Amino acid sequence: MKRLTVLLLFSIGLFSKIWGQEDFTKYIDPTIGNVSRFLVPTYPTMHQPNQMLRMFPVKKDYISDEVEAFPLQVISHRRPGSIQMKAFSGYDIQKTQNQSMIIDHDLEVYHPWFYQTYLIEDNIKVSFTPGKKAAIYKIEFLEQNLKTLMFKGKGANKMTLAIHENGTFSMAETVEELTRGTNPKRKLVKVYAHALLVNENNETMQLNKVDTTNSKFLIQFKGDSIVYLKYAISYISHEQAKINLEKELSGVDFNDLQASAKKSWDKVTNQIQVEGGTEAQKRAFYTALYRTYERMVDINEYGQYFSGYDNKTHKSNSSFYVDDWVWDTYRAHHPLRTILTPSMEEEMLDSYVKMYEQSGWMPTFPIVDGNSMCMNSYHSSALFLDAYRKGLKDYDIEKAYQGIKKNLTQGTFIPWRQGYPKETIDDFYHENGFYPALHPGEKETIANMDGFEKRQAVAVSLGISFDFWVLSELAKELGENKEAKAFSEKGNNYKKLWRDEYKLFMPKDDKGNWIDINPKSAGGRGYRDYYDENNGWTYAWDVQQDIQGLINLLGGKEQAEARLDQMFREPLGMRKNEFFLDGSNSTGMVGQFSMGNEPSFHIPYLYNYFGAPWKTQKKTRFLLDVWFKDNVFGVPGDEDGGGMSAFVVFSSMGLYPTTPGLPFYDITSPIFEKTSIKLENGKTFTVLAEGASKKKKYIQKAFLNGKEITSPFITHKQIMDGATLKLVLGAMPNKEWGKHTSLPKY
Repeated sequence: MKRLTVLLLFSIGLFSKIWGQEDFTKYIDPTIGNVSRFLVPTYPTMHQPNQMLRMFPVKKDYISDEVEAFPLQVISHRRPGSIQMKAFSGYDIQKTQNQSMIIDHDLEVYHPWFYQTYLIEDNIKVSFTPGKKAAIYKIEFLEQNLKTLMFKGKGANKMTLAIHENGTFSMAETVEELTRGTNPKRKLVKVYAHALLVNENNETMQLNKVDTTNSKFLIQFKGDSIVYLKYAISYISHEQAKINLEKELSGVDFNDLQASAKKSWDKVTNQIQVEGGTEAQKRAFYTALYRTYERMVDINEYGQYFSGYDNKTHKSNSSFYVDDWVWDTYRAHHPLRTILTPSMEEEMLDSYVKMYEQSGWMPTFPIVDGNSMCMNSYHSSALFLDAYRKGLKDYDIEKAYQGIKKNLTQGTFIPWRQGYPKETIDDFYHENGFYPALHPGEKETIANMDGFEKRQAVAVSLGISFDFWVLSELAKELGENKEAKAFSEKGNNYKKLWRDEYKLFMPKDDKGNWIDINPKSAGGRGYRDYYDENNGWTYAWDVQQDIQGLINLLGGKEQAEARLDQMFREPLGMRKNEFFLDGSNSTGMVGQFSMGNEPSFHIPYLYNYFGAPWKTQKKTRFLLDVWFKDNVFGVPGDEDGGGMSAFVVFSSMGLYPTTPGLPFYDITSPIFEKTSIKLENGKTFTVLAEGASKKKKYIQKAFLNGKEITSPFITHKQIMDGATLKLVLGAMPNKEWGKHTSLPKY
């Protein structure tokens, strides 16, 4: 019998492996990247995929052992949570208001669907599990004395409380933000919560003592050692928060909700199944995949949603997605969704159209309370062209086109001012084809220019050139041929800042004269006078829309390849400590290449276009291996809520969308021996790379559905048709594979 049991267990394990039943969620570690190299770390966010309710403990940073509060809601990526809760044993008004809760890092448990920590000085265990608009905290008081919970607003924000006869209570906090510009507008979003405390028998606890002081609310009770805070949040009203609570938590206990949350992550994580690779590579990969599902978030609350774009509540059964930073996410995050969740991507684009209808501008950094007007350019244009050419069309593309056109023809290009009407400096761009820069030390003359973000003259010129290319290509798709021709000419404006003797894009003043600067270091903090967060060496390659045009500027493929080699080897030109005074956004450096910032992501893939795909294979494997580890330091720069993680997901699978708007992907050396993507249409796309490893990474031959291919590209249609891409790998590069190739037709 014992032998039979062993055989049975072995058979179950074998069939589980065969049928791909491994649970890949076990590789997710939300603490990866929680310690930043310079600027912003990743956040260990607990939530269901793309859902409104999110939580991570309020702390100074990962290193700190002091938790300031456990929030009921995180409104936007990175922001400290709202309606914050503390738990203490005993009653000390000063302690509860001013003292943090002390934790032991080794006693914390982090999963996307479950969090637990131990408050070591108060002998309390706090657990959390998320729903879509609701959640449950489990608080275990391990000492039999007075128990205290405190709720407070974030910072100086005011919070209100109402206690109801049935034992439930309601809270609300108003969160305020000012828009940027010379006439900043006050934007408000209100977070409502409806809650109740229940004991282990799921009986509602009566709130027998509540103290209120300065918008801080203290609840004390005795007896029950384990209590559950069941609550739901809303951006609409207390009444809607109550509805959300009833819909999600009626008859649901902590374990039920945890199981449901875990199941939601099973669905999206196990969509991509891999074989081969190391444990560390799987942890880095699946954690990156988890981060691509943090944003955007659906804030439709069972038939209605509050929009910060017109400050109205709208009746709708359609999802309404917000919280997106397009400067970061247009490059790989949105294109990844066109493969994994195309129907959700369509809903997100429909949300963008609605935001345009409600606000009058196509947003660029849409969050809950409206467009955040961050970074530069209008890259939301690329989301629509990319999706449309991949067959995603369930939204009003005509209206989207009008919104994109309005942004680019009527809006200002001043960084961090998107949604303001154009000014004289924008008229200069339309007439001359570049944004004029100031000479070092020259005083700013544009009143609306941000004092810190500056003109970013070269970065803006290149970014807007890309956006006009997108607009022209979208006009072609819609039969607007006259407009397509006019916008296409503007898409070539990038050439006007090419300075051939430097082989770089360099600034000009308003008279058309070159401004002599050191392209490695000029421009102040983040090089923002001329570039943005990266120096001139990074922006030398910022022409995704016309790679052949860039090749021509560099003198041909051989010269382009040599120049790209030089970038990866070019020294900083100064000590590291001096470099990072202004270049702190440029992290993960390899020569002048910055792995830690988004404009660099496509650069190693350019070798595919320059006739040296083996160098793309070499570089992408090296960059993943060096800069993306499975520990708290494992992300080289600002991850930006999925923007950087999408690079990891794509590159680990052996693919990358170098040009959003063109429906094909670059091929590189994958991390895993087998990668299978279960597509929404019921088909499976598979990448086979037997023996893939650091010692066996170069593509010798490639086969698509059994037919040999010599091109380092694959189309979106081929992927969605359920193709099998087989890559034969070797230890040494095949320098001829993919060398003589043209881009795929679509």
